[in-house]
Amino acid sequence: MEANFARGRMITVLSIDGGGIRGIIPATVLRFLEAKLQEIDGPDARVADYFDVIAGTSTGGLVTTMITAPNDLNRPMFAAADIVQFYLDHSPRIFPQTKSLLTERCSGISHFLSQVTNFFGKVSGPRYDGKYLRSLTNRLLGDRTLNQTLANIVIPAFDIKLLQPVIFTTNDARASELKNPRLADVCISTSAAPTFLPAHYFETRDANGGIRAFNLVDGGVAANNPTLTAISHITKEISVLRNLHDYIDIDPMDTRRMLVLSLGTGAPKNDERFSAAKAAKWGILNWILDDGATPIIDIFGHASADMVDYHVSTLFQSLNTTENYLRIQDDTLTGDVASVDIATNENLQNLVRTGQALLNNNVSRVNLETGKFEAVEGEGTNQDALARFARLLCEERNLRLGE
Repeated sequence: MEANFARGRMITVLSIDGGGIRGIIPATVLRFLEAKLQEIDGPDARVADYFDVIAGTSTGGLVTTMITAPNDLNRPMFAAADIVQFYLDHSPRIFPQTKSLLTERCSGISHFLSQVTNFFGKVSGPRYDGKYLRSLTNRLLGDRTLNQTLANIVIPAFDIKLLQPVIFTTNDARASELKNPRLADVCISTSAAPTFLPAHYFETRDANGGIRAFNLVDGGVAANNPTLTAISHITKEISVLRNLHDYIDIDPMDTRRMLVLSLGTGAPKNDERFSAAKAAKWGILNWILDDGATPIIDIFGHASADMVDYHVSTLFQSLNTTENYLRIQDDTLTGDVASVDIATNENLQNLVRTGQALLNNNVSRVNLETGKFEAVEGEGTNQDALARFARLLCEERNLRLGE
């Protein structure tokens, strides 16, 4: 990171939210961005070549790892163009749509009875056993470790034993063996959504016999939108560099020198499926499971993501650098596409179409009063904004390479 900052003009950040199968939406956006980078720099260009920090939570953490983990040629294991198909191929096996799960989404008295039966039947386990996801990540990533990623990555999880966030970063992994877990363990941990997938335990060891234990669940518990986590990581690294080198003269809060792309996985703000009148009658069962949804998990996840966007938007808007922060998010999801786990072929294809339509939507920013995204006049579509970002990213990289 030191050499990149010293030779460059901009600090470049990519952030990808959590959201289960809705990871198809940012994957579609990344596919478009990488294609634009390749138009400028050639077919070998990959997203990981252009960002100082790439952050991802839960499904966003999986995508982050896919585009930064090295293959046998020390290039990204996955091109962005491959990720959507990866979701289509594997989501139905990660989230198998069994008869009991489909029954949960029926209506009337039978629906209530199925909820009660399912709830008490699931007391001893999550909705999905997670075996396929664990097998898949272990098979793809093997013994690759966090310090091997091709870009500096930031992936949050949450330690339920210590009741505190755990932020996995490439820089920390290179500095300490105890902070250098296998990438497979990082992926399984950040995606271990409570009630959906099992918590994950693993250990790291160092050459001196030291051991660190991790008891982790989904990173969305800590930061479903990891943009602010990435910016905080950069702030910490710049502080370290300043202490080592007098010539490092970078203000991490100078948004004129930051280029931040934040990709959401969609939100059902217009669905309005919950209300105070309805929730006032809920007990513990309904907060955990209501009409096929998991209200308490949904609320925490969306609140976390929106608060981060609120803070980052405020920072960039207050310093008149709004064009340096691009948040691409669809907050109009309704029905099955708003779920994190309805992995039917029909719903997965609908998510692909949602991502494609989002590219054609006008650039939007959160209204700091209403919390909803509103189109911005004069900035074109998200495709236009991504094409502009691609040009800036290529210019920055070429500057650092001395070209």
